[in-house]
Amino acid sequence: MTELSTSGAAPGEPAVPASPATGAFLDVRDLKVHFPTDDGLVKSVDGLSFTLEKGRTLGIVGESGSGKSVTSLGIMGLHTAGQYGRRKAQISGEIWLNGRELLSSDPDEVRKLRGRDMAMIFQDPLSALHPYYTIGKQIVEAYRVHHAVDRKKARTRAIEMLDRVGIPQPDKRVDSYPHEFSGGMRQRAMIAMSLVNNPQLLIADEPTTALDVTVQAQILDLIRDLQTEFGSAVIVITHDLGVVAELADDILVMYGGRCVERGPAEKVFYEPRHPYTWGLLGSMPRLDRDQTERLIPVKGSPPSLINVPSGCAFNPRCPYADLPKDDVTRTVRPELLEVGSRHSAACHLSREQRERIWTEEIAPKL
Repeated sequence: MTELSTSGAAPGEPAVPASPATGAFLDVRDLKVHFPTDDGLVKSVDGLSFTLEKGRTLGIVGESGSGKSVTSLGIMGLHTAGQYGRRKAQISGEIWLNGRELLSSDPDEVRKLRGRDMAMIFQDPLSALHPYYTIGKQIVEAYRVHHAVDRKKARTRAIEMLDRVGIPQPDKRVDSYPHEFSGGMRQRAMIAMSLVNNPQLLIADEPTTALDVTVQAQILDLIRDLQTEFGSAVIVITHDLGVVAELADDILVMYGGRCVERGPAEKVFYEPRHPYTWGLLGSMPRLDRDQTERLIPVKGSPPSLINVPSGCAFNPRCPYADLPKDDVTRTVRPELLEVGSRHSAACHLSREQRERIWTEEIAPKL
C-alpha cells in the first residue's frame, strides 16, 4: 500500500514520511522548488513529502498554480537541466527512487534513469513531441538511448508499443508526424514513448487535458491496463477529481505549493477533512446521483506564490477561517497532522468542528 505517513502515528502527531527501507519505491522528503525572479522568490513547491510503492497510483490534485507540475518536473530532474532567465531553480529536500537519492546524484546519472526507470507523459503532447521527426523515430531514439540494439529492432519495438496503446495500423502510422495524429492519438503515442523502456515509475501530467470524454475514458483505461501489465508506480497529476476517482489508490491535495490533505482515495472523497478539499468536491459535477443544487465554486483566486498569505494559505478563501480562536488561522501555518488511519490534513479547525461541518453542511449538498 502507498504509505503517506509513519505507520502507527497517533492522531494529532505530525505525519512523517517513511524511509526508503520501508519498501517505498519513491520517497519524496521536504521537497522545495523555488524560482528567483525580479519580483521576488516564487515558492512553487514549499515542503512536500510523500511516498509511493510499485503497483500503486497516487493522484495529486489542485488548482492551476498549486505546484503539481513543478513537483513532477522536480522528480524527473528537469528543473536543473536549464535555467530560468539568468537564475537557476533553487531545489532542496530529498527524492529517493528505488533507494537512490536523486537530488544529490550526478545529473548525467539522473539522465540515464530518465526514460528507463522513470518516465513522464507530458500535459501537451503536441508541444512535447518534436514536429520535425516522425513518431517512430522519436520512439526509436527513446529506446536506443537505453538499449544497445540496431534501428531495425528498435523500429519493431516502436511498432509493438504503438499497437499496444491502440493505434490502428501501427506499421504504417509509425512513419507519421505528430501533426498527422489527432489529440487522442498523440497522447497514445506519448504513452507509447513513455512506456517503451518499461519504466518502474510513470508520471502522467494532466493526461486527459483537451480530450473529449470518450477519449479521456480510453486513455484512463489504457494507463490502468498498462500499469497492471508493467507493475509500475504511477503518479497522476490533475485538477480533475473525476480522473483521480477513476485511477488513484491515494490522493494528495496541493494548495499554495504545499500538501493540505492526503490519504486513501475513499477517505478523501467520502470523509475529507480540509475546507479546500470540500470546495473541490463541491465544484465537481456528479453523475451517480440527482443534482438538486447548483455547483458550489471555491470563492476567490489561488494565492500568489511570491506572496503566500501568512498562516494558513487558504485562509483568505476559507468560509471557516474565523472559527479557530486567537486569529490563529492568519498567523500560524498549520502542520500536516493525522486525522485518521493513513489520513492527514493541515487545518486549524478542531476534529469536532471538521466532522460537524462536513456532516451537517457540506456532505448533504454533494
